[in-house]
Amino acid sequence: MAEAHQAVAFQFTVTPDGIDLQLSREVLKHIYISGNSVLTGVYPASPSSWLIVVIAIMSTMYARIDPSMGMIDRIKTSLPVSEFMTVQTQMVLSAILFATGLWLSFIFLLRYILKALLSYHSWIFESHGKMSFSTKIWLSLVKLLSGRRPLLYSFQASLPHLPVPSIDDTISRYLESVRPLLDDEQYKQMEMVANDFKKDPAPKFQKHLKLKSWWATNYVSDWWEEYIYLRGRDPIMVNSNFYTMDFLYVIPTQRQAARAGNVVHAMLQYRRKLERGELTPLRALGIVPMCSFQYERMFNTTRIPGIETDFVQHLKDRKHLVVYHRGRFFKVWLYYGGRHLWPSELELQFQRILDDKSEPQPGEIKLPSLTAGNRVPWARARLKYFREGVNRASLEAIETAAFFLTLDDEAHGYDPEDIRALDLYAKSLLHGKCYDRWFDKSFTLIVYKNGKLGVNTEHSWADSPIIGHMWEYILATDCFHLGYTAEGHCKGDINKSLVPPTRLQWDIPKACQEIIEGSYMIAKGIADDVDFHGCLFNEFGKGLIKKCRTSPDAFIQLALQLAQYRDKGEFCLTYESSMTRMFREGRTETVRSCTCESTAFVKAMDDESITNEQRLELFKIAAEKHQNMYRLAMTGAGIDRHLFCLYIVSKVMGIDSPFLKQVLSEPWRLSTSQTPQQQLNLIDIQKFPKYVGAGGGFGPVADDGYGVSYIIVGENLITFHISSKFSSPETDSFRFGQNIRQAMLDIRALFNLKEKKM
Repeated sequence: MAEAHQAVAFQFTVTPDGIDLQLSREVLKHIYISGNSVLTGVYPASPSSWLIVVIAIMSTMYARIDPSMGMIDRIKTSLPVSEFMTVQTQMVLSAILFATGLWLSFIFLLRYILKALLSYHSWIFESHGKMSFSTKIWLSLVKLLSGRRPLLYSFQASLPHLPVPSIDDTISRYLESVRPLLDDEQYKQMEMVANDFKKDPAPKFQKHLKLKSWWATNYVSDWWEEYIYLRGRDPIMVNSNFYTMDFLYVIPTQRQAARAGNVVHAMLQYRRKLERGELTPLRALGIVPMCSFQYERMFNTTRIPGIETDFVQHLKDRKHLVVYHRGRFFKVWLYYGGRHLWPSELELQFQRILDDKSEPQPGEIKLPSLTAGNRVPWARARLKYFREGVNRASLEAIETAAFFLTLDDEAHGYDPEDIRALDLYAKSLLHGKCYDRWFDKSFTLIVYKNGKLGVNTEHSWADSPIIGHMWEYILATDCFHLGYTAEGHCKGDINKSLVPPTRLQWDIPKACQEIIEGSYMIAKGIADDVDFHGCLFNEFGKGLIKKCRTSPDAFIQLALQLAQYRDKGEFCLTYESSMTRMFREGRTETVRSCTCESTAFVKAMDDESITNEQRLELFKIAAEKHQNMYRLAMTGAGIDRHLFCLYIVSKVMGIDSPFLKQVLSEPWRLSTSQTPQQQLNLIDIQKFPKYVGAGGGFGPVADDGYGVSYIIVGENLITFHISSKFSSPETDSFRFGQNIRQAMLDIRALFNLKEKKM
């Protein structure tokens, strides 16, 4: 019935006082969104420019000048003649059609020119602070063609496609990347296998990949999503999902329901801006646009399990969310009278859930563990036990919700007096109790009983900078725009007439409960094996590193290489995630941080026969090498996505490749990623130094390796999130954190620079 009412655009009633006109908020919203879609569709032009072109053409006609060179007359003759279509009307209509065609041609020309300009990447390889004359001209042209007020998706049609690197370049860079990890005999053997592949069958695979790049929006992204994420049959908890933390030092309110109320309301505001495309697109140098494709599936999205492969279900505007608390599921409506619930109203609803004393139904407590275990049992259980009745209705409520909210019964957060507090906080966000997060939702918002919060994100639909963008908006809105009363409640009046949250009903048979328990035990085994350490490095930060005239990322990556070598006594294949969002639907590329240059520097650090001056020179060479590799990855000249796609082509063609099989089976024993911050610059962290984010992290990628996520916070703090497995005798997350700390200090000593602690 609600949908039927919303379908009515307007209603009017004739009364003694006149006409009472009532407009549908929903329809007005769709009209507004459609208007923004038009603005995006004609960008970098504008609808007003169409009117200017029409007026210009009409003016030339009245001046008896034909700028169309006879085209208007040809259009006129093709129009039907009738009593309603006078000669004058035909002439005007013909001129409007010609002007519209000219206007559209102008738009396509501008887009083509902008796309060509955005394909220029030499600027990224120039030294920091130094810009060539050609780059200055290029930036001016891009700025000129970019328009004044672009919407979130304005640049999508103007972004270039990801280029396919040449086989020779990829093989050469690959061999260079593995050289420090192989002895002479192993390298010679690898070189032979690579060269054999380069001769045949690589050219066949490359030809098919080139063909795909011509018709596909992005030759990597669809296969990456399908084969790396959706076809995986192992648990996604820990292995794929990642987490994001709250403010490091601040908890705005200790009231759980109030914090949830403000944050959920802020999320609804963000979703509305997202739907309308009102968010400003992210742009490098403030000019070069990044792809915004991944934002589209942030809300109303669920990963649906399948026997052979999962799929991502994305829906339009959903008006409810599902809340999990103490083993019960509740459905909460997010709208009242056509508007979002106010924070105070949401607080009331969440407090009602917290005060609810009802008991969980049989099988309900651990039901979410189905999303934490292996995918096939979950897919089969879903088909068998959730196809009809209350189970289907309740599961549908979860899978169609805007997002999933857990009101956690634990307290977590950073405590300077407790060295393990940050570790436990991270583990809770990463896996919880294995049954209190719905790991298939695009994200699960977790609000703890002490007011601290965080997010667990399913990885297939997007990468961490996307959720980080939303998270920055949420935290800033929560504290600096919405705020709280002196008692810690949400601001605003309380509407007690709201319909209370409704319990979801389940009828889970014993056989299904056994499957749930099996998934829980698998998930618990994975969770218990996660060895996590949160390392707050506040000896110095970006401020001092910049004085070294070195990229902060390169500095940290070289410190990680030094820490790895000291931790294990050997080097390993290292993964650093880089973005490729300067291309349409670009996601990530791998930077292979372990290089000949970095290993030479690391060995020199513990070689007493080498002076500090020599070490410093080796450091600068290694840092420059890392920067260059990062730039190559960002500009589509990476190694691993190309090799991955060649491997997929080989499987499709049914041709085995020993080289590709070996490349893709190599373990990443050190997997790293930098969490971006201040994408929106909504919080002045110089003015409010306590309102800094703690970043986020992910689980270990290899059984005997480390996962390291780091965030450079302001000028004086770097936070490292380190994960490994207790089951590996070779790893220890705390030990590795200490090695990172010492490596950072040792590198700083090369520059003879000091900085006070934060």
